[in-house]
Amino acid sequence: MENIISIFIYIHAFFGGVGLITGIASIIVKKGQHNHKRLGKWFSWSMIISSAISLVVARMPNHINTFLFLIGIFTIYMVMAGNRALTFKSTKKTKANLTDILVSAIMAICALLMIVFGSTGLIQGYSHSILFLVFGLTGLSLTFGDYKLFKTTLENRKLWLINHLSRMLGALIASITAFIVAGMHQDNLWAWLTPSVFGTAYIVYWIKKIKGKKKLKTV
Repeated sequence: MENIISIFIYIHAFFGGVGLITGIASIIVKKGQHNHKRLGKWFSWSMIISSAISLVVARMPNHINTFLFLIGIFTIYMVMAGNRALTFKSTKKTKANLTDILVSAIMAICALLMIVFGSTGLIQGYSHSILFLVFGLTGLSLTFGDYKLFKTTLENRKLWLINHLSRMLGALIASITAFIVAGMHQDNLWAWLTPSVFGTAYIVYWIKKIKGKKKLKTV
């Protein structure tokens, strides 16, 4: 069994590495161009495959890890929500469909579970439980952003880009965090939270930049 788990871990690490490289490359190239879109697809599939494998490993004997399991779902959500946001670029799409709603609903449930685990853990004196709380509150905030997009997409044509950018960058932050924690073996609060702090600042910068634009291209 351990040999099988090791194979899964290596595959997970490989696709995680591909996701990290293509994710960084996608923010370097010009946004909206062919290379950006192609790198974005590689990043998306790599992160989904890597995270899906982590869901399996995190539930295997001697490797059960509820936090990593929920983070895997969190990452898959961000990639899927980021790509789903692109569908709102078209003026023909006037409301969310079932897939949009399910992606956000599942994340909302997981976020609530994280908040419960985090709060309970902190009460019991486990300092690392703050991670559950931070990621849970972040997830809940993101799903609220999805709801806002679903309800006001006709009034605010910039929301799709804001949601796309914030979710995809969030997935990249998760990839960088995984590299630091697992690849560099820095399993501490600073390693878990520092990428999120700097990444959030970068996301805020881009959101302000987008909001400053008078008009976005639609299809």
